[in-house]
This record gives sequence, structure tokens and C-alpha cells, in this order.
Amino acid sequence: MEFRIGEDRIVVNVPTWAVLEARIRERFARRAGFALSTINLDHLVKLKASDQFRGVYLAQDFIVADGNPIVWLSRIAGRPVSLIPGSEAILPLARIAAAQGVTVALFGSNGPVLAAAAEYLEREVRDLRVVCQIAPPMGFTPSGPDAEAMLHEIAASGARLCFVALGAPKQETFAATGRRVVPEVGFASIGAGLDFFAGKQKRAPEWVQKIAMEWLWRLMSNPGRLAGRYSKCALILPGLVLRALLLRLRDRRA
Repeated sequence: MEFRIGEDRIVVNVPTWAVLEARIRERFARRAGFALSTINLDHLVKLKASDQFRGVYLAQDFIVADGNPIVWLSRIAGRPVSLIPGSEAILPLARIAAAQGVTVALFGSNGPVLAAAAEYLEREVRDLRVVCQIAPPMGFTPSGPDAEAMLHEIAASGARLCFVALGAPKQETFAATGRRVVPEVGFASIGAGLDFFAGKQKRAPEWVQKIAMEWLWRLMSNPGRLAGRYSKCALILPGLVLRALLLRLRDRRA
């Protein structure tokens, strides 16, 4: 599945869980880093509005579909991809890391959340070691000198997988900076995933997730923060559907 934004082409290049796990295993085996981003409608809104964010996204190695609208658009386009939310990727990636002797860093949120998330992960994933926890200060710039110093701290800890919980576009920007500064480390942008493990935020009930209404549950839980965001997402949907249909027609003709 691809999205054309201006002259740029953003591609969901990891279509399934199996492909994601295989690519992560391969990177760990080669002691090579990566940047993993989870695209959703909010990201597409931000990508349309920011040339800088588009540049950051183009620097990501792996892009997965985070959100049912992206999955539905991929089916309309005839290029189906699986739903891979960032928060649900944490445990599978941690298990791969533990199995291959890769230690982990947690970056973002705040100190208590990181400590609680680290305890949860080490309890749930056998042999996993969280060797670094960094909560950046307010006003942190994810591509500046302070970010580079923190990236070197992550690398010095021995961690080769870093879960980044800053929200878009900061987490993707930090991951892109990391690919340049410490290329041996893998970065997975996971949004609020650590907050769920720490109990700071609560996910929608499983039955709500199964009927693809988690967005409504979130909106009702925090309308002040999310109403404007979701309105912007809704406004771009018709154009995305049309482009998905045109992509399907183009592929058929080809």
C-alpha cells in the first residue's frame, strides 16, 4: 500500500506480522539497526502539512499499518496489509530481542511510567533485559544535540532495541536521528504503548477493538484532546478512498 503526498511516496512496506518478525530477526542477526514507524490517519494529516515530517518518514526502514482505516484503504486499493498497532508490536518485538540476546532501552514518557513498563516487560518476556530508561525533559528537541547525547547513552548501555514513546512527529524524528547517530540500534515508535503497560492509560475493551470502534472509545474518553484530531482525519478520508480506487484501477490496467 502506498500514499503519494506531493512528490513523495510513503509505502507500507511491511504487510504482515510474519514479515515484520522476519525482518527484525534479520536485522538483529546482522547487528544492524532500523527505524519502525506505524502509519495511521493522524500521521497522514501531519505528513500533508509538513515537509519536514515527510523527510523523517522517508528515513524509516519499516512502515506498518496502525489503524483500521489504513487496512481498509489497502483492501480498496487491492494491496491488502495487516493491522499492526504499535502498542501490540511491543511484546512480539521484545520476545524476538530476548531470544536473540538483544537488550532493550525505553525512551519517552516519564520516569515512573518507564520503570513500571520495564518491570512489566521483564516479567512477561523471559530473559528480556531492559538496560536503559530515559525520560527526556519538557521542550526536548528530538533532532538536536541533546537528542544525540541521549542516543549515545542508549548505545553505550548496550541496548540494540529502543522503544520510543513520544508521539508523532517527535518519536519518528528521534528514530530517524538515531539511524544516523547510532546505526547499530533499532528504534520502534510505539506511541502510548508503554503507558498501557504501566497502567497510566487503558485500552478499549477487547470487544470494542474487534468491531473496529476503538477510535470512538478513545474519543469518548478524551473528547477535548481528540475531537479536533479526528475531524482532520475524517476530512482527508474521501480523497484517500478515491486515490485507493485509482490505484486499484491502475494495477488492473498494468
